[in-house]
Amino acid sequence: MAKKLYVGSLSYDTTDQSLKDAFSKAGAVETATVIIDRMSGRSKGFGFVEMATDEEAKAAIEMWNGKELDGRKVVVNEAKPMEPRAPRREGGFGGGDRGRRSW
Repeated sequence: MAKKLYVGSLSYDTTDQSLKDAFSKAGAVETATVIIDRMSGRSKGFGFVEMATDEEAKAAIEMWNGKELDGRKVVVNEAKPMEPRAPRREGGFGGGDRGRRSW
């Protein structure tokens, strides 16, 4: 079973491929994804790597946690499941007419 790892403090220069190449030194990488901000198109500074086995995931954590990758010391640990979020309110920007004058 594959083990998903969280990789934080990534350089903005790190790509999916460079992340995969780095973690391949610890074992078989199934996926490597740098999370990109939709608005700016830039990296959000973190990503996820899925290793083929638990043993390879442990090796990757030991190899990379606190080590430098693309000029930044990265944080690597086991990814936690995403917690459910409350639904967003509709309308955005507060809605309504607050602060506006009616002529």
